[in-house]
Amino acid sequence: MDQPYTLYYAPGTASLAVHWMLVEANLPFQAIPVDLAAGAQHTATYRQLNPTGRVPTLVIDGEARSESAALLMLLAERHPDRALMPAVNAPDRALWLEMMIYLANTLLPAMRDWFYADTDGLADGAAAVRDLARRRIESAWDQLNARLQASDHAMQDQYLVGTTLTTVDFLAVMLMRWARDMPHPATSWPYLEVYVQRLTKLSSFQEVCRREGLTGWPRVQ
Repeated sequence: MDQPYTLYYAPGTASLAVHWMLVEANLPFQAIPVDLAAGAQHTATYRQLNPTGRVPTLVIDGEARSESAALLMLLAERHPDRALMPAVNAPDRALWLEMMIYLANTLLPAMRDWFYADTDGLADGAAAVRDLARRRIESAWDQLNARLQASDHAMQDQYLVGTTLTTVDFLAVMLMRWARDMPHPATSWPYLEVYVQRLTKLSSFQEVCRREGLTGWPRVQ
């Protein structure tokens, strides 16, 4: 039997993708909420687990690990029978790696700049930082929408890598959810709209939203 994991999470944050994957893969885990508003991420106890004071933290075999994209990839490697990543020699393996790194290194930092421009840098430069972040995020939606549009698969069967659900989809949908209140949310792009509507109907997504108390996205058109 798989050893249980312990996930430290906060609703709707960067831990959502990992929480969703644990539910989808039907892996044994305990979920412990971290009250960010109360500063629980800055306590000495939590900092021992995750010195960055962020979520998620996933305890694996007694060792605390972090970084959402890394945790998704690690879980996929530890549980190859769940088929949530292409096999090492599969044709889609290179694309999977490329997409995971693209989302983690390009889109996720742009999201942080959008949300934290006022606090991560000088306040008088925040507007310019946020504008650049918006353009980078919308460029990412352009690229992802084009990838789905160019796919050989019917729209109702589309994923961002291959023909089945992978860790890329957990990460991408989480980031799309973050953009829901931006001037041009991801669902403004037609293929991304179909993609989001379909993936958010998965029972695992509905269940993780129930557990985290998340509602109202995607909006019914």
